[in-house]
Amino acid sequence: MRLPNASLALVAKDKVAGYLLNPAHPDNGGKAAFFHSLGFRREEWEVLARAFRGLAAATEVAERLESAHGMKYVLEGVIETPSGRDPRVRTIWIVDRGRNCPRLVTAYPAEA
Repeated sequence: MRLPNASLALVAKDKVAGYLLNPAHPDNGGKAAFFHSLGFRREEWEVLARAFRGLAAATEVAERLESAHGMKYVLEGVIETPSGRDPRVRTIWIVDRGRNCPRLVTAYPAEA
């Protein structure tokens, strides 16, 4: 199964620039260092957002989880990077109740 309405996937600037690429964010847990090591930069956050949308469009759902806010989808796969490396990442998406567009919740390195 693919992510429902993957072509409509929302990747918010604040999620990418303000959280995933922000080493000063208190809940970042090293995600910024990981993504920076792949050539992604906070000031060019759209590059990482495009990589996530590409993953969402091309990758099968690994797991589906019901939550209080809607249906969560776990996708794991390779993203395109500025460095040319091909890391596996895990992304979590949610389709909020009453909505039909998936939005990115978080992303991090996939376990090997």
